[in-house]
Amino acid sequence: MYKQLQQRDLPEAPVNISTLRAMKAAGEQIACLTAYDASFALLVDRAGADLVLVGDSLGMVIQGHDTTVPVTVQDIIYHSRIVRRGLGRAFLMVDMPFMSYTTPSQALENAVRLMQEGAAMMVKLEGGASQVRIVEHLASHDIPVCAHLGLRPQSVHKIGGFKVQGRDQAQAEQMLEDAVALEQAGADILLLECVPNELGQAVRDAVTVPVIGIGAGPGVDGQILVLYDMLGITQGRLPRFVRNFMQGGAAPVEALQAYVAAVKDRSYPAPEHCFS
Repeated sequence: MYKQLQQRDLPEAPVNISTLRAMKAAGEQIACLTAYDASFALLVDRAGADLVLVGDSLGMVIQGHDTTVPVTVQDIIYHSRIVRRGLGRAFLMVDMPFMSYTTPSQALENAVRLMQEGAAMMVKLEGGASQVRIVEHLASHDIPVCAHLGLRPQSVHKIGGFKVQGRDQAQAEQMLEDAVALEQAGADILLLECVPNELGQAVRDAVTVPVIGIGAGPGVDGQILVLYDMLGITQGRLPRFVRNFMQGGAAPVEALQAYVAAVKDRSYPAPEHCFS
């Protein structure tokens, strides 16, 4: 009965955007993970993760596709709704799938669905300066937004595969400009994927909002991994930035706690997980 009132007795208050901004200001690393169901969400939450992402990565690790492109808004709504049931403290962010935010009106309609039907607290969309208009429109309607820069999995066919981004100077400078423009447009968080360490640090220093990295080096404000990757469930060749926290025979909850601890004490990512 009245779950929202019962949560007032949680040992820690639920994480929100202000919490994440305060963590950046204090230099405390933000530990993030993906989740796709209530059972894993509960474990991730209890392990101390600050932010949980219902990512369109579910298209690959849950649905068995080669890319994230086939994932639909309804898929994200379903998984977000069930993940939310497992969370108490962690902040819930969800991906806006491929082609679900091509215009401001379409983006707003789908973001509202993700929040009302999926119980999301923030939406994430991929793209640089080309998405400024979309971010501005969502922000003007009080939709919390995370902008995703660097390697953008929804654009994998356009960029020719899963490749490190920002190694040449022109691309790095453009990414920095895009990060600033997206923050000014109203983005509350930036997610930076597969870029050299120096660029990750530069983006982090260029903006006041938290910058979460996945393969972006140790100089950002927090880290995120795909849950199935860091638990050793995903088979085949994994990205360089992935560390298997199940090695040594840990139970899943112990592996999740080890990941959160490694992010917090900055032992992850180590040099072998980074790009130059």
